[in-house]
Amino acid sequence: MKIEESLVGIRIDHESSVPKYRQIANSIIADIESGILTVGQRVPSINEISEEYYLSRDTAEKAYNVLKEKKIIVSVKGKGYYVARKLLPSRLNILFLLNKLSSYKLLIYNSFVNNLGQNAKVDLMIYHCDPKIFLNVLQENAGKYDHYVIMPHFKDDFQNHQNIRDDVLSALEQIPHDKLLILDNYSPALKNKVASVYQDFKMDIYNALTEGLAKIRHFNKLILVYPTKTLYPYPVEILSGFQQFCREFEFSFEILEEIYADMELRPQDAYVIIEEADLVHLVKQIRDKGLVMGLDIGIISYNDTPLKDLLGITVVSTDFKVMGETAAYMILKRKKEVVKNVFHFIDRNSI
Repeated sequence: MKIEESLVGIRIDHESSVPKYRQIANSIIADIESGILTVGQRVPSINEISEEYYLSRDTAEKAYNVLKEKKIIVSVKGKGYYVARKLLPSRLNILFLLNKLSSYKLLIYNSFVNNLGQNAKVDLMIYHCDPKIFLNVLQENAGKYDHYVIMPHFKDDFQNHQNIRDDVLSALEQIPHDKLLILDNYSPALKNKVASVYQDFKMDIYNALTEGLAKIRHFNKLILVYPTKTLYPYPVEILSGFQQFCREFEFSFEILEEIYADMELRPQDAYVIIEEADLVHLVKQIRDKGLVMGLDIGIISYNDTPLKDLLGITVVSTDFKVMGETAAYMILKRKKEVVKNVFHFIDRNSI
């Protein structure tokens, strides 16, 4: 192994498979982390690097562009390049891009951050299922982070859920595959080239309802409350999985947009509820009409929370904490795997 070290902060291993421009950038980053280079200190010029190591100016310039994009160095016209900011040793800079703020998403985020430890800085940004905002965020932050953790849920012009679009896919393809981790919603278009911890929305609800089949059979009809007129649309695969379950096990079923005021509540009907507001409205009407939850009317809620546990609400849910833990582990261990997150029927006697 032949390593050249001449200019301050620059180490080149000519036998390494790491691109030369990356070696230049990594050398400077390492010396800033260790305190050899400090804020305001000048770093070698592009010409100096090119001449010293017999490299093309393009190689040296590419290295400095990487450092400038991460705001590690700054150029001063007529004077050269200078260290712009301090870097903590081995600190990972991660962009965590959420489609919406919700208690479930924050459980994943908090679990992810807690399991990364102290040597990571995680910036949380929200794009509200809007592909235009999403693309702008990626463009503005291209090359600035060591890892990009992204939940790809979008809406089209008609407020329908959309898994991925061509322009979004193209933007994701611009991120180096070893820096991208997809959470929650699997994207087959990426063809297993990037790490992923995902839910299989169709088969998850199908399998979870099958898990609770013995309890569900006490009821005559299943009603899914699947809102379509909502700011943040839900994957249509949830609807497909529910319908598949009902048809295969010969349940009478109905799809409702919401829980309406003064519902015609019929004994031996069971509801699968997605939104918490609908859950609250249904439970209140059951109590107001003197019916017994779990005996007269069944309830299964989608996605677990501590409050549902406290109230004894049966749920079908992925484990959000585990999703965050798995994502953190994959980044720390440099794993590039595609992992389906656990999803269960949790019986609490409301069905």
